[in-house]
Amino acid sequence: MTADWLPAGARLPRPGDEDAARAHWARWREAGPPAGGGDGGGGEEGALLDAVFGNSPFLSRCLASDPPFSRLLLEEGPDAAFAAALEEASSAPADEAEDALMARLRAAKRRAALAAGVADIAGLWPLEQVTGALSDFAEASLRAACRRLLRAAGDSGRLALPDPGDPEKGSGLIVLGMGKLGARELNYSSDIDIIVLYDEDAAPVAAGAEPGRVFVRLARRLLRIMDERTADGYVFRTDLRLRPDPASTPLALSARAAARYYREAGRTWERAAMIKVRQVAGDSRAGEAFLDVLRAFVWRRRLDFVAVQEMREIKRQIDSSRGGDGGGSVAGRNVKLGRGGIREIEFFAQAQQLAWGGRDPELRPRGTLEAIDALAAAGQVDGGAAAELREAYDFLRGVEHRLQMVDDRQTHSLPDDEAGVAAAAAFAGFDSTGEFSAALLARLRTVGRHYDGLFADRPAAVRTADELAFPEDADDPATLRALAELGYADPARASATARGWRAGRHSAMREERARDLAAALAPAA
Repeated sequence: MTADWLPAGARLPRPGDEDAARAHWARWREAGPPAGGGDGGGGEEGALLDAVFGNSPFLSRCLASDPPFSRLLLEEGPDAAFAAALEEASSAPADEAEDALMARLRAAKRRAALAAGVADIAGLWPLEQVTGALSDFAEASLRAACRRLLRAAGDSGRLALPDPGDPEKGSGLIVLGMGKLGARELNYSSDIDIIVLYDEDAAPVAAGAEPGRVFVRLARRLLRIMDERTADGYVFRTDLRLRPDPASTPLALSARAAARYYREAGRTWERAAMIKVRQVAGDSRAGEAFLDVLRAFVWRRRLDFVAVQEMREIKRQIDSSRGGDGGGSVAGRNVKLGRGGIREIEFFAQAQQLAWGGRDPELRPRGTLEAIDALAAAGQVDGGAAAELREAYDFLRGVEHRLQMVDDRQTHSLPDDEAGVAAAAAFAGFDSTGEFSAALLARLRTVGRHYDGLFADRPAAVRTADELAFPEDADDPATLRALAELGYADPARASATARGWRAGRHSAMREERARDLAAALAPAA
């Protein structure tokens, strides 16, 4: 057998751990490799397996533990293998038990991860295809789980489904994908952020049943299906904390209550988060109706100076939380949250989308790269800067994926020891640690330079007052120092009071207009 789908002379990563490669080759042979090849005899297929076995214990276990799927993958390639895993997640018998669904989705997730990982390692799929495929699988899994749960609610008499054969239709259930799921940018070992809503006017709740209880129970079961770790693993770590006021609201809330919250109490960071939102499961008509309402919250037709000021404040919080730049070493570097990392590219796009997107619908793409391209086309971002950021984003996301492929861990940091960095360099396709370090540092510096240029035209102001920032969740150390310099006897109390104003905790500050006026009184940021 030969992997005809693998291009001759494909540049594959060398094994970062030769001992691990030999051990995984032994397990592979013990498991019974696909008939006719894949036994270490050389060629492109042998080099591919070397790259997997010497760099990713997780993918190696996936290969050895599932010979039928491994045979499909090696014979027909990642495209066919991923399509099979996606179909496995999507199609389910109507009477399937919840535990059976959980086991099936977990097996399909391992297969999807293996297919996407091999496609990435072999250089067959560009970044957008890798992240899009992982996002498609998450969406298919969520929809399969929602269909199962809606059918169960119908069978128990809690819902009177209009079409039991298509339980999502007319159900009133709305599942929104946020962040990277919404933008179809999931990384290799992503959490998924979702919001579960229900349209209380459309939901076919049976007489005597309370809509909130029905859909909160559904959301709780959805979380179990997706997130719970079993002997088969998990599907996706699932987070519902981006819903409105998560500390005081149920897991599922009505679309009407959510719309009222965003209209009256929504904050700038929530507007930024909603740039990427899309419906990923449930009743498409109810979901589109809610997204139509949400657009007025996210996109304001006037140039939004208050939002710009608040995004400047968020930027300062990012600056203060990321620590130093690590000098010339890449050991321990966080390629997402660190200086010059992925978060800075995302912020670069989102901050300018909020400022200008209300007046120009062309500036509203969900995806980070699409947004940067749109900003460049509109003249808001220099074309050269856009090209550099696009290249850096692609590079950094590639490194992030390799870090996560090793053990299926949601990590963004390079190892903090020399041997670990050398292994990461090998998996990233570099011949030496020095070459890898130079390439990574060059991208981080490029991103940092463009990120630092954001809001560089701020007006002159009293420098001490200019340091004030009032994040909602914790005191900012620089702000406490600045308040002390300004003469406040109890800086922590003053900061807490201002943070309460900004968060809308006081009744007088719950209207958007009141918060806008308060922000206008704040120092320039």
